[in-house]
Amino acid sequence: MESGGTSVVDGTSQPTAKEEPVKLEGRSPGQLMWTRFKRDRTGVISAYVVGFFFLAALLAPLISKLYGKDPYTVYADERPELFDSAGVPVQPNGGISSEFWFGLEPGNGYDVFTKLIYGIRTSLMISVAVTLAVVVTGILLGVAAGYLGGRADFLIGRFIDFLLAFPAQLFFIASMPVVVSLFVSPRDETPTYVRVVALILVQWFLGWMSLARILRGTSLALREREFIEAARVSGASPWRIIRREILPNVVTPLLVQSTYMLPNFVTAEAGLSYLGVGIVEPTPDWGQMFAKASTELVMQNDITYMFFPGISMIIFIVAFNLLGDSVRDAFDPKTAR
Repeated sequence: MESGGTSVVDGTSQPTAKEEPVKLEGRSPGQLMWTRFKRDRTGVISAYVVGFFFLAALLAPLISKLYGKDPYTVYADERPELFDSAGVPVQPNGGISSEFWFGLEPGNGYDVFTKLIYGIRTSLMISVAVTLAVVVTGILLGVAAGYLGGRADFLIGRFIDFLLAFPAQLFFIASMPVVVSLFVSPRDETPTYVRVVALILVQWFLGWMSLARILRGTSLALREREFIEAARVSGASPWRIIRREILPNVVTPLLVQSTYMLPNFVTAEAGLSYLGVGIVEPTPDWGQMFAKASTELVMQNDITYMFFPGISMIIFIVAFNLLGDSVRDAFDPKTAR
């Protein structure tokens, strides 16, 4: 045997293989969650579908520019030859053609394709804003009630019980005109941004309680854990304990509940617009398109108009709910779908 890291075998000198120790690397809970999520084909496909909708909403102005049309042009006035005397597209299937991909809206003659992508943009913008406001409120009140306990827990709990007694859908319908009137006189035309702000405020007011209750229960369980007691003994302030110890441990229920809440807010916003107390023409909106599709003119002459907004909303809601299930299973693999 030679000392230079070689060995003699059958009279020939060969280098010896140096065995390197195997490195064992631990993985964080986030990495384990991501690994489990990537193995879930349903969740990955749903994530791509949801991402496609958000991308289409963000790029709606660019798509409209490339397409060469916008959702505000009244083609019934611009090109009356495309419509009959009743305002229905002359061509079959709602006027679907290479020029108008999803056809034309009966009556005013808006381009359905651009109106749909801008409608998705409006609905998602409002729903994301409501979800963010609900998450912030749920964290502040739910975690505070769970960790602080005592009088704070009692007051916040009773306030939540009081708000839960309200019938949400009836409250939404009844309160929308009231909230709008706080910004604009009933004699004046209501700007779109006022309706958007009103929709966000109304849905937020009765939308945060379920999340706050979940976070309260999680915080109640966490505050009895050893690491919380150790932080308390070390002299950490309640705010520091909540920020450094409680909040990182409520990410799982927070993320899962957020994936369930957002599609619910999408359907709630669409329902308010459908009933005429949300977004109105000419601003494109998912619910406003459903309202138009339910009119007698459309139902009797162009049933295909309902197809594109209806199918797109079904796909989005189902994909987002499946994504929520996959996120829940990735965080807690013991749960059964």
